[in-house]
Amino acid sequence: MRHTLDKWFRQQVLRWFIPGLRVKRWLLLMIVGMAFIGLGIGYVQVQIYRQAEVPEIFYYLTLQFLERWVRALIVGGLGLAAFTYGFYRFNRTIMETVRGADSQPLIDKLWDQHISSRGPRVVAIGGGHGLSALLRGLKQHTSNITAIVTVADDGGSSGRLRRELGVLPPGDFRMCIAALASEDSLVAQLFQYRFGSGEGLSGHSFGNLFIAALAELTGSFEKALLESSKVLVIKGRIVPSTLTDVTLCAELRDLAVEQSAAVNGKAPAPVRGESSIGKAGYPIERVWLEPNDPPAYPEAVRAILEADLIVLGPGSLFTSVMPNLLVPGIAQALKQTKGLRVYVANVATERGETDGFTLSDHVLAIERHIGRGVIDVVIANNRVDEQFRPPQGVDIIRPESTLRNSSARVIQADVADEEYPWRHDSAKLSAAVLKLLR
Repeated sequence: MRHTLDKWFRQQVLRWFIPGLRVKRWLLLMIVGMAFIGLGIGYVQVQIYRQAEVPEIFYYLTLQFLERWVRALIVGGLGLAAFTYGFYRFNRTIMETVRGADSQPLIDKLWDQHISSRGPRVVAIGGGHGLSALLRGLKQHTSNITAIVTVADDGGSSGRLRRELGVLPPGDFRMCIAALASEDSLVAQLFQYRFGSGEGLSGHSFGNLFIAALAELTGSFEKALLESSKVLVIKGRIVPSTLTDVTLCAELRDLAVEQSAAVNGKAPAPVRGESSIGKAGYPIERVWLEPNDPPAYPEAVRAILEADLIVLGPGSLFTSVMPNLLVPGIAQALKQTKGLRVYVANVATERGETDGFTLSDHVLAIERHIGRGVIDVVIANNRVDEQFRPPQGVDIIRPESTLRNSSARVIQADVADEEYPWRHDSAKLSAAVLKLLR
């Protein structure tokens, strides 16, 4: 019982007195203001007593029959109690109006804002489930987050909306918005809800439809992202790498086709479309965008240049991470930034994209596309459970102490999920990433 009371006192009382919450200064100003009001009332009262006859009842109401110091204690105590209770009720009324169903205490909200607003400026670049996993962990430590998301997705619900409505693919943006929102938010759960039936609705996510509708309503995709982020009250912001409607293309390596090409002079046909690349069944030689020089989104470039930490990945190497880096302005900003540039290698290979890839192969693929010297540190998972059997066609990537033909430094850490060891754990990964700044 005593331990519970001590914990409550530390969390709900003592934290109010920690500097930087930007509450005590305004409370003090209110108290000073009330003191001046009381002083003014006192002056008026004195003048009334001196210049006019007053009923005898005022002698008792104003406690004139008591010593002055006793009167001061009683009046001061009553005033403080009334002010405290009034402030409490006023604050509770305002918070109930603002927070709705959210029952989080005000001090917890202020504390979260106090801690996260002082966090490092982090830019996360990628797409898909890998990026959203990283963001879920980062938001616990900082709200100065900018997620730069690929716009090359052309499969599933996003692809259908892209083709039918002409909007940028909203799927990866939806997952990032949900990841940066409150974990227990009903709206965030609604954003991730996917219709399982219904003509024209089956396969669509509510969040995808919401963003697409907002894009039509506001007239631009970036405004739709901004308004969606406001609705879910996310920590940080989410921006596209480019607003251009791009198509991801890939050149594949097929030894049999290459030998045939040497005979009849025909080159292997490139694959067009992000969703088709992983299904081709051949190793990927290189990828590019069409058009090949889309302008970078200005806010994405500014965020990279001002960041303390830039994180590439995790996620599908060629179809989630690389499309962002192939935007010339993004690649140039990565070369010019003074922030620490980190690549988070996947825990396992990805079927159809990185079959047989080593840790070095992942890094070399990035440097082959946008040049060397764009990665300072590589975070590699070092938890390899020999008894664990990953899904068919997936191999756990072995850690390496040094990389082949790359100057990037390798940091090994256990960042694998306990239940699904071929995926990243959000808390472990964010802790490993932010530890680099300390």
